[in-house]
Formats: sequence, structure tokens, C-alpha cells
Amino acid sequence: MDLRDYIADIPDFPREGIVFKDITPLFLDAQALRESIAQLRDYAEPLNVDLVVSAEARGFMLGGAVAAKIGAGFIPARKPGKLPRETNSVEYVLEYGVDALEVHKDALAGGARVLVHDDLLATGGTAAALCELVEQAGAVVAGCAFVVELAFLNGRERLAPHDVHSLIVYEDE
Repeated sequence: MDLRDYIADIPDFPREGIVFKDITPLFLDAQALRESIAQLRDYAEPLNVDLVVSAEARGFMLGGAVAAKIGAGFIPARKPGKLPRETNSVEYVLEYGVDALEVHKDALAGGARVLVHDDLLATGGTAAALCELVEQAGAVVAGCAFVVELAFLNGRERLAPHDVHSLIVYEDE
């Protein structure tokens, strides 16, 4: 199954000049959704992951499913002010602005092996922020997994030395 067939290009979103890679068609097709989860599981299982951390909001959709499939816990990384208890926070730069992510302070423990997951790897800002949150807590980034990677934006380089796995890679715009 070619998962690329389930990604829609949306020109000029969220602003002019950006071609947004929409993964919601993948979510609409039960077989494509199952295949995506299976491929992410196949990557994550050998990593002996204790926890999966995913960014709000599209990262949640597959991150929780992958965590359940590999027998790991799931940590939602949310926008500031969305979590009810004490948090750790990190700011990061997006292709089109600055944002921040938070996790509950007690969610990550030293030594835990963590899979960082998001729907898309572009410049690597969001994933690098997730890695920073994991490492600030003394946990270990076991790997980084994505559905889509825009390789021409060099996000993989920003995540070095962490292992990066993407189901679909776009080499050029």
C-alpha cells in the first residue's frame, strides 16, 4: 500500500507559499490507518520504548495508537495552559512563528525510553522541542517517528543524533 496516495496537498495553507500536507485522508481510510499504525509499531517495537510523546494535535491521533500497540504509556504534549497540573515547557520556532509545548512535570522520569512522534517532520522545530522536553526530564529519546517528512526542509539534521524514521518522505517541494 502506498501511503502517499492518502496525503492531500493543500496550497497556500496556513499562509501563502506553503503547501500543507494533509493526512486526514489517511485517517478516513481504515486500511491506510491500520497500515500507518502497523509501520510505526514495527519501527518502535525494537526500541524497547516505555513511553510515546506526541505533539498536539495531529500527533495525538497516531501516537496514542502506537503506544497502545507496543505496550507503552502515552504523553500528550500540549499548548501552554491546556494541562491541569504543574508542567515543563519549551518554546520552539515554527516555519511561520514561535510556539511552545508543555508536558506534565511528573510524566517523564529519568531513564525512561521515549519515542517522539508527530504527524509531520518539516524544519524539525516541534520534534526538537519534544526531544528537549524528554531530555530535560532525564529520559532518553529512543527514536523519532513521523508519518510524513519534508526532507527538503532538513528537519532530520536538526534532530541529530537521534534516529529518525518517516513513513513517507518528500525529497522536494
